[in-house]
Amino acid sequence: MTDALKRLSDEGVAIWLDDLSRKRITSGNLAELIDQSHVVGVTTNPSIFQKAISSGDGYEQQLADLAARKVTVDEAIRMITTADVRDAADILRPVYDRTDGQDGRVSIEVDPRLAHNTAATVAEAKQLAWLVDRPNTLIKIPATKAGLPAITEVIGKGISVNVTLIFSLERYREVMDAYLAGLEKAKASGLDLSLIHSVASFFVSRVDSEIDKRLDSVGTDEAKALKGKAALANARLAYEAYEEVFSSDRWNALERVGANKQRPLWASTGVKDPAYKDTLYVVDLVAPNTVNTMPEATLEATADHGEITGDTVRATYDQSRAELDAVAKLGISYDDVVQLLEDEGVEKFEASWNDLLKSTEAELQRLAPTEA
Repeated sequence: MTDALKRLSDEGVAIWLDDLSRKRITSGNLAELIDQSHVVGVTTNPSIFQKAISSGDGYEQQLADLAARKVTVDEAIRMITTADVRDAADILRPVYDRTDGQDGRVSIEVDPRLAHNTAATVAEAKQLAWLVDRPNTLIKIPATKAGLPAITEVIGKGISVNVTLIFSLERYREVMDAYLAGLEKAKASGLDLSLIHSVASFFVSRVDSEIDKRLDSVGTDEAKALKGKAALANARLAYEAYEEVFSSDRWNALERVGANKQRPLWASTGVKDPAYKDTLYVVDLVAPNTVNTMPEATLEATADHGEITGDTVRATYDQSRAELDAVAKLGISYDDVVQLLEDEGVEKFEASWNDLLKSTEAELQRLAPTEA
């Protein structure tokens, strides 16, 4: 079953699971995926935690304890989510040790309500790193305009970061710049750069979902022929930008003192259109020194019938540019699409967080001990 996953790993793609729940931890499922399916990392987001905690499976005792202590709902959520991340980090610790800190990572996101507040994002990132207290944690910071200086500040303090919600090539370049600036700050502070790691989460499937919708509205044969191509083209050109930045003189100076490259991470790799093969955003985004974080269904599909044929990125740059140009010539604005997707991404995570606040508050009230 896992030959395709092994081949994917052998090509330099780190396989991370885009999901976490207490049941996955306590049942041994996460350990099993690490052992049998080449999983070497875990990503979480507000939507994942909302789904996990709202299911109630495994959380009741902790919720009852928190209710007895009369903690606020915000504190309760942070205590619950950081406990899951800490336990997952412990399970992945052997991978972290074996890979010198590159993999074996678990990501936890800053409160999505802070996405447009730089100072609050920095403060939250520091608090999360302290709360989880595991070296193999990545703090997720969204790549909003306010997030960029926060990335620099947090990296500069020696905290490893997963930059999330990247949709545009221009914003991705700004993210890489923010990472390098953070490394330069860390170096000036005398920190050991070899201990600082980062990934840049470049979102894939949502780009096709939005652009395909607009291509359908155009309705011509030419437009229909471009469906399912924009997301891959966008991600592949992101990898071209990565190769360029991480071979620059500025990068080389940092690498000489022990810095680690910020790997591109392909996020949102579950296929949303049933017309496309369910492994599309895995098998067509194979390149060295990348991460692909997959929902379990995508992981299983890749294991079952994914065809890994080597690097499917680096020979495609001219074709990818041509495909995005063809979309633009039909009157579909790339800048409009990527800004919309960023705005929607922040809104969706904020909505999930608000749902989580409401459902957790209801549980705390239900489980609160009656006063004698």
